[in-house]
Amino acid sequence: MTAAPKFPPKTSCPAEKTLQALSGRWKILILRELFDGVKRFGELQKALSGITQKILTQQLRELEADGIIDRKVYPQIPPKVEYSLTPLGESLQPILETMHDWAVKYH
Repeated sequence: MTAAPKFPPKTSCPAEKTLQALSGRWKILILRELFDGVKRFGELQKALSGITQKILTQQLRELEADGIIDRKVYPQIPPKVEYSLTPLGESLQPILETMHDWAVKYH
């Protein structure tokens, strides 16, 4: 028989959900690129020096699943895919700007 925990489980902090959505080495950098406007996969890969195709694809899928970016596929050959921010993604811009300002001031 397992003893019950002495303390109730901690409830999650709303800020933790934000950090979870932005976690990953590249997500904030991807968003930075998309704050400037719609981008194609190749444009993002070129702008993010050092990212692999696999990781970029993974990070874009996670951002899309979280409703932060939109992926639009054009039915043509070769396929054309564009990425843009959703209104939810756009709402992150002031948060990331504040984080940038803090980093400049304290680091």
